Amino acid sequence: MGSGPTADGRPGAGGRAQGAAPRRASTRSVTLRDVAARAGVSAQTVSRVLRIPDEVAPHTRERVEAAIRESGYVPNLAARNLASNRSKIVATVVPSLGSELFSETLTGLSAVLSPEGYQLLLGYTDYDDEREEELIRSLLGRRPDGICLTGTVHRDSTVAMLRTAGVPVVETWDWTDSPVDTLVGFSNERAMHAMVTFLHASGYREPCFVGSLLAGDHRSLRRLAGFRRAVNALRPGREPRLVDASDQPLTLESGARLLDAARRAHPEADVLVFSTDVLACGALLAAGSAGVRVPGEVAVTGFGDVELARLVRPGLTTVSLPNARIGREAAALLLRRMRGGSPEVPALDLGFEIRSRESA
Repeated sequence: MGSGPTADGRPGAGGRAQGAAPRRASTRSVTLRDVAARAGVSAQTVSRVLRIPDEVAPHTRERVEAAIRESGYVPNLAARNLASNRSKIVATVVPSLGSELFSETLTGLSAVLSPEGYQLLLGYTDYDDEREEELIRSLLGRRPDGICLTGTVHRDSTVAMLRTAGVPVVETWDWTDSPVDTLVGFSNERAMHAMVTFLHASGYREPCFVGSLLAGDHRSLRRLAGFRRAVNALRPGREPRLVDASDQPLTLESGARLLDAARRAHPEADVLVFSTDVLACGALLAAGSAGVRVPGEVAVTGFGDVELARLVRPGLTTVSLPNARIGREAAALLLRRMRGGSPEVPALDLGFEIRSRESA
């Protein structure tokens, strides 16, 4: 058993003075030279295994890889990236972390970028333009090689910052004629216009829009614009019916509350046109529990075609979007730009489909 400090305060055998710094041997991380010594090779050979493994003899590579696993060595990517002036990071900005749709897009991004050695650095805006600007400034400070944004509406100061930074940018999930750099998406306005036109052709004459009117929820506002344009064209002189969902979280329970609010505010409405599937599916589930016949008493539509839209009964009529493909195509454009190239098609419209099911 080790002794304590001596009378003059010096550590005794096996002891250490209170407050003294820990020994270096107990805190330092495993180095590349440690791995080399363990594997019985040079540090240069370990470096080659990490950077260009195919150029190292298989038996040597296996020995080095075993030494890396056994020692717990973690390469210093920050130092390597500093030397190459590449961070191998793609900063990704989404409005919410709880949406299945954005999750599928992130999966598509990662599926293309990860094999090329890139990692996603994720941030969310909570539908707040000021927060988006602060977030992008913070992300740019980490020197990403590229940036993927959700949406095409940003503050002027945010756009100026992005263009000054000179980092390749791809915008997604909407459409604009003047992208910051490159663009992969679809028109939310045209998609909702197509849905209302489809409903009109199916015999529905009294639609009611149910969705967020929050200033920062630009995609919902674009969908509202499409709804208004279609109603004005198909039913001239009619004031479009609206139910504001801005104060409701994006949950199934909110959809139930909005079903009740819409039927009380607009009992004459024959179809509730929700701006997102989550709320629409919540409304369908609530209607079933309350004995409200869909579409007999009121029809319901959504936007997004999430998995639940295909599982609820009746099945949800909705706008189907190429969520994962948006991510893959966005990643491909970014890769081309990060390698110094110019894409042949810098703006790619992937379109949408009206998915007709039993709810309308």
